Amino acid sequence: MLLIFGLKTVLRALPGRPATCRNCGRFSQHYLDEEARKFTLFFIPVFTTSKAYRITCSNCGMVSSISSREKKALVG
Repeated sequence: MLLIFGLKTVLRALPGRPATCRNCGRFSQHYLDEEARKFTLFFIPVFTTSKAYRITCSNCGMVSSISSREKKALVG
């Protein structure tokens, strides 16, 4: 019996919003991304093993990791 399994990383853009950047101090648009790692069986995603969230400043490009609680506060 042949069993093919693995992990796959899926990136998804979430709605961003304007905010003040911690690095450059400018009020600009920030983009929010979700990175999910999924367990795959025969190349079909079965379940999510972990999620991470990142926010990126459109002015200086600084990328910061944020928690799921902070993500919920940003998205609404």
